[in-house]
Amino acid sequence: MSQTQKAVTSQDSKENEEKTEMKSRKSRFVAIILASTALATLGVPFISPALPIIRDVFSVTDAQASLLVSAYFAVGIVFSPFIGVLEDRVGRRPILGSSLIIFGITGGLLLFVPEFWMILAIRFVQGTAAAGLFITTVTLISDTFDGAKRDSVLGLNNAVLSIGAAIFPVLGGFLVTITWNTPFVVYLVAIPLGLVALKFVEEPVKEVQETRESTTREKITAIVGQGTITAYASAIVVEILLFGTVLTALPFYLSRVFELGPVAIGAALSIGSISAAITAVTSGKLSENLSSQKIIALSFFLYGIGLIGFWSATSYIWILASGVIFGSGTGLSLPAIDSLISTHVSDEFRGKALGVRNGTTFLGRTAGPILFTAIGLMIEYSALLLTASILILGAALLLFALSGTSLGKNP
Repeated sequence: MSQTQKAVTSQDSKENEEKTEMKSRKSRFVAIILASTALATLGVPFISPALPIIRDVFSVTDAQASLLVSAYFAVGIVFSPFIGVLEDRVGRRPILGSSLIIFGITGGLLLFVPEFWMILAIRFVQGTAAAGLFITTVTLISDTFDGAKRDSVLGLNNAVLSIGAAIFPVLGGFLVTITWNTPFVVYLVAIPLGLVALKFVEEPVKEVQETRESTTREKITAIVGQGTITAYASAIVVEILLFGTVLTALPFYLSRVFELGPVAIGAALSIGSISAAITAVTSGKLSENLSSQKIIALSFFLYGIGLIGFWSATSYIWILASGVIFGSGTGLSLPAIDSLISTHVSDEFRGKALGVRNGTTFLGRTAGPILFTAIGLMIEYSALLLTASILILGAALLLFALSGTSLGKNP
């Protein structure tokens, strides 16, 4: 073998080693991100089964016990934009690592608190850490991947959220039968994961186009544009629908009209989460042919059909089928919303934009149950479901119109 051939062979071998190393690092990165996302879903689905027990242990009312959920979300509305700003300034890795560690420590503290107000205070802090997790995981994915690959990983990330929403209530319900505070042991897993994130997650290299400091007006324009406004508004609508209709109004409707018990209602909700997970995993393929805005419009159409299915259902099978359709809408909408923001916002402002997005998400989750239960006091839940379906189908048509008549991806 000549010297030239040896040099070429050596160069090829070196390139293969570099490709293998890069693939290994990205696989490790995705594993850490998905594990962080999975832990973030422990916040509400995991603790919900324990609320009646906590109510009895501390002799509080149902409304007071439900504050453990409201406090967790409400703090995210206020602090999410600030977390996004901090993330852009100090970096993604320290925010992710510290959020995981704080999330784990606060969860562990819940094992030992003797008073209800202490649990409530800790939930405020834990909700702030959770906001950091939600924002940073999506930002890191958006920074690291591009195009259809980014959409695929965002879909996988949202699939983990949906799987957690389906599994953790069952696990939490089992653990709370041991003692009221046993579920909180699981939160401690976040501490070692935070240390792993601080060691192995690589800080993305930002592409800053200007060396001068951007003005406040330029920052606002970069974060709040036509594409991002659509994404923020869609995020609020999705969360209001999910937490207002499906997770709040629907259980009352199914209990009253079909006389279903908690297990049957839980199965109807879980099948929607499973459907969302499966759809989210495959959403990357759809993004190769459709723009994010068109995918959001399609998801709204599925929401509308799912709600009409719940309203018109005459059997339990019909209810489950409607849950599958509604869940498919969730699996399409959430990755598309994140992708739409990532496409329209540069690396320099992405953390801030996704912080605003998380704030709108938490706003929708907080407002949805309040809004739909208040309306449910004035009209029947069946009328509420039908009205919501008509409104969301109208929103779907509007989004399709705004995104253009072409079925292909927008430039």
